[in-house]
Parts: sequence; structure tokens; C-alpha cells
Amino acid sequence: MKAILALLLLLAAWPARAITIYTEDWPPITYLHNGVPDGMAVEVVREIQSRMHDNSAIEVVPWARGYKEVTTAPNVMLFTVGRNDAREKQMTLLGPIAISQTVLLARKGEAAALLALGSGIYQRPVGAYRGSIFADAASAAGFVEVDLAPTPQVTAQKLLVGRYDMWSEGGFVVASVLKDIHQPPDSVEVVKVLESLELYLAFSRGTSAAEIRRWHDAFAAVKKDGAFKRIYNKWLPRDTAPPELRQIGVTPH
Repeated sequence: MKAILALLLLLAAWPARAITIYTEDWPPITYLHNGVPDGMAVEVVREIQSRMHDNSAIEVVPWARGYKEVTTAPNVMLFTVGRNDAREKQMTLLGPIAISQTVLLARKGEAAALLALGSGIYQRPVGAYRGSIFADAASAAGFVEVDLAPTPQVTAQKLLVGRYDMWSEGGFVVASVLKDIHQPPDSVEVVKVLESLELYLAFSRGTSAAEIRRWHDAFAAVKKDGAFKRIYNKWLPRDTAPPELRQIGVTPH
């Protein structure tokens, strides 16, 4: 009887069931460094976890896999996820953790000629990575041919070898993506900005309200005491850390 009572007390004191956490290879926001997840958003998430005494692993997976999991399985968190109307109906979003500009890029020296096409620019092919909000942004802007690649790195390579004329991507990862494929940052240039994009932590349907509240409260503390701003400025010194914290989308139960 004493052993059973001790076990019950131990279980009562044990933290709530951890969620599965996924991110993608999208430097400098999220990526693998020597086999270990790293990046601005990874550091923020780990800081949030430390406030909750949560040591759940962060797994870096292809975007398509992480997105499938957060839209089909309970108790999943994926970051970073761009906010749009469709995603607000599918998941609970907490943030923003960053604000990015979705930019349309061309090979160096070609932006002016593309802009000179006027409305004809929308008939020119654009590349983006599969399942990304950057592909959605290009389609929403009116581009009729959006080529999908498995990663931002492959997308950039295909642009530079002439497979299409433009590349839709989050502005603050472009230099890192080009570095990954051993290309200089000035090998591309901005044609236009398509949108300003808020990025969030996304929790799947079926994640409990209590679990999301734990994350909300810890994230609020990280923003309030300056830890978030310090981490953000370390990684993105030219950008302003978003101070607010919102919970939007699906209402958890």
C-alpha cells in the first residue's frame, strides 16, 4: 500500500505529458548545427522550456513532415509557422516569435527588367519551397506558375541555374540559404516585397488548453523580462523584436 501511495504521489508531481516539438532547417531562425538544433527561434523555445522545467526534445525535420504532423496529430508543436487565415482555422498560434518580410528575388541584375514587364511579370515562373507560406504568397499575389522545391536551398539553386525567374522567400533567411549553397549574398536581388509575415509557435488540435497555457505564460515571462529581446537582437541585430504576445486560431479544450 505504501508503495502504491508513493507511486501515486510521484505521478501527481510529474509534469503534464510533453508535446512533440518539430522545427525545420531554415537558418538563422531554425537549423541543425553539428547535429544539434540551433537558431534564434530554437533559443527562444529553449528559454520558454526552461521556465516550464520542460526538457522535451526539439526535432529538426523537413517542413512537409512537420506541417503534416501539426495538422493531423494531437500534442504537436511546430515552429516557426507563418500566420494566415487558413492556418488560424487549423491550429492554435502563439506569438509572434518573429516578423519577416516575404520577398521576391531575382538573379543579380535582372530585377529591373522583370519590373519593366508590368503586369506581364505575373506570367514569369516563380520558385518556393513546398508547403511554405512563401509559395502561398506568390500564388496570392497573382503569379500563375509557382514551382515547388523540397527546401529553400534547392529553390535558390534552381533560381540561379535559370529554372525560373524569381524566388519567393522570407527576407531574413536569404543570406544564410545562399551561404549553405556556397553562393555570395549579392548573387540575388529583391524584385519586390510581397507581404509582412508574422511567425508563430503552432499547436495542433487536440493539444490541451492547460498545456498551451503553460507555454503562453512562460513565453509571456520571457518577453516581459527582456530575455526574448536579448536573444532576438543576438541573432537579428537589424530587426526589431516584436514585444506583444497573442494567442489566436483554434480555441483549445
